[in-house]
Formats: sequence, structure tokens, C-alpha cells
Amino acid sequence: MIKVIAVVGPTAVGKSDLAVEVALRMEERTGRRAEVINADSMQLYRGMDIGTAKLTEKERRGVPHHLFDVWEVTEAADVASYQAMARARVEECADRDVLPVLVGGSGLYVRAVLDHLNFPGTDPAIRARLEAELEEVGPGVLHTRLAEADPAAAGAILPGNGRRIVRALEVIELTGRPFTANLPDHTSFYPCLQIGLTAPRSELDERIDLRVDRMWDEGLLEEVRRLDALGLRRGRTASRALGYAQALAQLDGGLSETEARASTAQATRRFARRQESWFRRDPRVRWLPYDAPDLADRTLTLVDRALSGSWADPGRDEALVDVSTWVPGARPVMD
Repeated sequence: MIKVIAVVGPTAVGKSDLAVEVALRMEERTGRRAEVINADSMQLYRGMDIGTAKLTEKERRGVPHHLFDVWEVTEAADVASYQAMARARVEECADRDVLPVLVGGSGLYVRAVLDHLNFPGTDPAIRARLEAELEEVGPGVLHTRLAEADPAAAGAILPGNGRRIVRALEVIELTGRPFTANLPDHTSFYPCLQIGLTAPRSELDERIDLRVDRMWDEGLLEEVRRLDALGLRRGRTASRALGYAQALAQLDGGLSETEARASTAQATRRFARRQESWFRRDPRVRWLPYDAPDLADRTLTLVDRALSGSWADPGRDEALVDVSTWVPGARPVMD
């Protein structure tokens, strides 16, 4: 029997809304409660609401949500710390016979909860030396070094992502092994059902563009101005978040509002492609179309079967849809 449901997929595809709907319907149908655990790394930050599309209390519709507003914007993201917090919430839910629904598009954070994933420690001296080198020579030089030591890691980390490059080099130096050697195969820590939402690329791009416009219209610039006063620029992670980096540039006069919106939309579309690629590689994800009129019912069908330990014969399973033609390389939802 599964212990966790996970709703995954690219940004702006509707994961949070589906999780709430499934939780409400599950309680209506079975009497068993479900609660949401956040797996979006940026929604862990206190005050980063508009730019992360964090659900409001009204939008949560009475469903308890966990691990929002945990970190200050000055703190660096720490997936090992998140793993400990999230697994504690999973166990606490299990003790109350509540089914946790893990929701988010931060692939490493999802895997940190669901899989046998251990994180090497950190060495302050090594980290400080690499960060000083990053400041001096820039991420490109360090990325070249990473490519020589671990080509697979360099291929997965963007050349401009200095924080991740430094971490990969630190792990290599600490362990004497490639960074990617510390990432296990897809072996579950918890029995889990993973539901992946997918959308045709053109439709997802349109949803992203609409979301970015809504962020500015709803007051992202004012939110960033408030967070700036609380030290946003000192935060190595939060200050680089999509939308927040562009809004800071707008406040500084480096970008016009039109340019800031366009830059955010473009960067978010690229990010969504990487999210799709990440989750596509996991053979356990059952993919469903984001706009199916009976999406919640299809999801609940999968949940019921997973909870009972039975999976339908794919040849007769009309509740599931093959969306492998929508996302290149995606696995059909049928087993």
C-alpha cells in the first residue's frame, strides 16, 4: 500500500490545484483525510508568495498545507534540511492515518523525500574557497572544470548556475567520486504513487506567459521591494529565483518592466523544459493530461488502485491516457 502521493510536472501546469481537489474528494469518498506537503523549493521562503504562485488560504480550501514559509530569504536553500523536515511530516501524517500529497516541480526535492537519497556533508573551508573562486573567475571557468571531472553533472547544470556548480565540485572533492555517483537510481524510500501532469508545449508556454503577467499585475514588484528591505539580495538562493532576479533588476533600473516580464517568461519556459526532462526520466511517473475534464477522477482512480495494491490491466484501462506523443520521451501512463 502506498504511503505518499506525489503530484509532479513542469511549472504552471496545475499541480497545486489538482492536489487540493484530490484531497477534498478523497475525504468525501473514503472519509480519509489528505494533506499537502510542499516540494517547491522557492515556496519554502517566507514572503515569496506572488512570484512563486503560492496558494492563498482561500485557494487551499481548508486542506492543510505543510512546509510553506519555512526559510528567511537570506538563507541558502538546503535540500538535506528539507528532506528531514518533509519526511518528518510524512511520518506525522501516517501516525494520524492521513495521506500526504507531495506537490512541486523541484525534482531534487521530490526525490529527496521519495527515494533513497543521501546527501554528502559540506566542508566550510572547501565551500568558502570555491565560492571565492566563483566570485573571482565566474561560473564559466568552474563549469569547465566540472565538465572535466564529471561530464554528466556538467551536462545537467547550467553554465551560469554558480551555486550548483560549486556544490558539485565540493562533493567531488569531499567524496573523491563524481557528483552524479551520489545520485541513486529510482529506488523508492516510501511506497508512492507519482502523478505527472503534462501539457502540449505551446499551451504550457501560453500558461507561463499568463502567469508572469499576473505576477506583475498582482504586485510582484511591491513584494520584491518589501523582501529587498529584509535582505533578499543577501540570499544566494532567493535572490536568483525566477521573477525575483528580474524584478530586482527592474528596481535597479537595469530592466524596463516589459523587459523584466519578457526575461522572466523566457527563463521560466526554459526551466519548464528542464523539469519535463527530469521527471520524464523517472519510469514510475503516471502521466495525465493537465486539461482532462475528469482529471481529478482519473487521479483518484489511480489512488484507489494504489491504495488497494491493484493495478488495472493496461489493455482494458480506459481511465488512463497515453500522452507520450505530447512530451518527447515520456512514458505512457499505462503499465
